[in-house]
Amino acid sequence: TLGKVDAVVTDPPYGIGLEYGAFIDTEENVKSLVRTFVPWCIENATRTLITSGNQCQHLYPRPKWTLAWVTPAGAGSGPWGFSCWQPILAYGSCPYLASGKGRRSDIFVHTETSEKNGHPCPKPINFMNKLVERASLVGQTVLDPFLGSGTTGVAAVKLGRKFIGIEIEPKYFDIACRRIQAALDAPDMFVEKPKPAKQEAML
Repeated sequence: TLGKVDAVVTDPPYGIGLEYGAFIDTEENVKSLVRTFVPWCIENATRTLITSGNQCQHLYPRPKWTLAWVTPAGAGSGPWGFSCWQPILAYGSCPYLASGKGRRSDIFVHTETSEKNGHPCPKPINFMNKLVERASLVGQTVLDPFLGSGTTGVAAVKLGRKFIGIEIEPKYFDIACRRIQAALDAPDMFVEKPKPAKQEAML
């Protein structure tokens, strides 16, 4: 019922056993999610960027390209040592190339830590700013079907995008709503505020 969107920017569960509440974070359950949501994204979004994690990236359909989030000092440990990068699976067309605005890099180097906000795996806000900016243009609509604590939404509204978020866990949905509302209440004076849209809560 959502219709078409310009971009999906999302950070689904990684299948590594994190405690999410309503979702049991196993590889088998992530595989089931992928079968459901990725085909919808490919059909209904002009472009999609998914932070899949290293362990489960093989569960996803072959992307058009793979971007990288690089953390040179490492962000945890993997079977071959410190984990210093994560894949970002890209489906669809680059918005800058498609609109004649030139090329951009396909790596993001960020070493910041995430704020503690009550979610077990929040993404750093400056990283999500870059990801939303890379996936969409000002005024376009960004969808995150795994809203979590709302970092994608905060980045989207701060950057002058329209935003739709979906979250299955009510406590995370409430955190996300508060954070996104705070971002709307304190807009960046250098970014055009997104025009009001119909508001719906989806649990």
